[in-house]
Amino acid sequence: MTPELTRRIWFTLGALLVFRLGTFIPLPGFAPSVWEQIFRSQADRTLGMANLLSGGAIHRLAIFALGLLPYISAAVLLQLLPIISKRLRALRTQGERGRRTIDLYTRALTALLSILQAYGIAIGLESVPGLVAEPGWLFRTTTVLTLTGGVMALVWLSEWITARGLGNGVTLILFVGLVAEVPAGIAGMLELGRQGVLSGGTLLALLGSAIALTALVVVAERARRRLPVHVQGGEGDPPSYLSLKLNNAGIIPAVLASWVLFLPGAIVVLFAPALEAQLRGPLVAIVYAALIVACAFFYTAFLIDPDAAAEMLKKRGAVIPGIAPGEPTAEHIDGVVTRLTTIGALYLALVYLVPAAMVAMAPIPFYFGGASLLIVVCAILDLEDHIRAFASVKTGV
Repeated sequence: MTPELTRRIWFTLGALLVFRLGTFIPLPGFAPSVWEQIFRSQADRTLGMANLLSGGAIHRLAIFALGLLPYISAAVLLQLLPIISKRLRALRTQGERGRRTIDLYTRALTALLSILQAYGIAIGLESVPGLVAEPGWLFRTTTVLTLTGGVMALVWLSEWITARGLGNGVTLILFVGLVAEVPAGIAGMLELGRQGVLSGGTLLALLGSAIALTALVVVAERARRRLPVHVQGGEGDPPSYLSLKLNNAGIIPAVLASWVLFLPGAIVVLFAPALEAQLRGPLVAIVYAALIVACAFFYTAFLIDPDAAAEMLKKRGAVIPGIAPGEPTAEHIDGVVTRLTTIGALYLALVYLVPAAMVAMAPIPFYFGGASLLIVVCAILDLEDHIRAFASVKTGV
């Protein structure tokens, strides 16, 4: 192990320890016992998912309760806005200067989203009888400042992990938050098994499904379609390839699908609470899966431009064997990307549908979702790639 790798490992562990400590510092001015009752009644729903992504901070109403969700939302929005904004499209072509400007916009939008969400949380907490000791503007201001400060601190921490630690800081923080909640979830399942609520066969089926789904995610996230590329005049050079991932969109399609479903879901909760149970039915799960497939095609089309890829190959004097340069190459790449996206979209839908079916069939005492599994697997694979990279530098490979 090289000194540089050792230093990065210790830096990453220290930064993640700071994150974990922040998930145990509670907001001021609320009654923990009242909140505990509320949380337990909603732990298997959306609140449970948000709690996992925050590393248990929502369960404890800690200063990091918002986690990195405002930052992720802001980043996704600024990835999509160039579709309609020429100015943002121009920034993407300005190199380091454009990247810094986009980063600044992302932080500003993150702060705005955090303030809005924190204020909504403060109002919601005040509406619960007996939860807030002294409702009013002082509590709202304190909550907004504390939660917004927590989000910005996590953004800063994630950027430092990316720059001076190992792996992607955002992914690692989400990963640690998820993993930290797993032991309690497993203990809850075993307790249900001891009480006879879950049979031994059901526990084994859940374990087998989780292992199979994890294996599927590992294989799919590692899957690549490599198109051979021949550089004209480069005889004797090692073979080159244009590598295309099976799942180019990551978890973004699930995020976009969630946004699409959020508005009708919020309207139902606010104006027709009696229908809230229908939001967890099989029809909604199927609609969600269909939206994931549609969003996967939409986002992949935004990420990969076959015409631009064909033009790049042409400028470099490279061709795909058996395919003429220019438009035929673009059509070939487009066909390959379409087939990959179809398989990748169905894979993403399956990853989200299987956990939903597991939760529907068995009284799992915690939230288990496809996003959680994708984040955990992708974080581990990313860490493995970084460690291999440092190892190859040491050995000179």
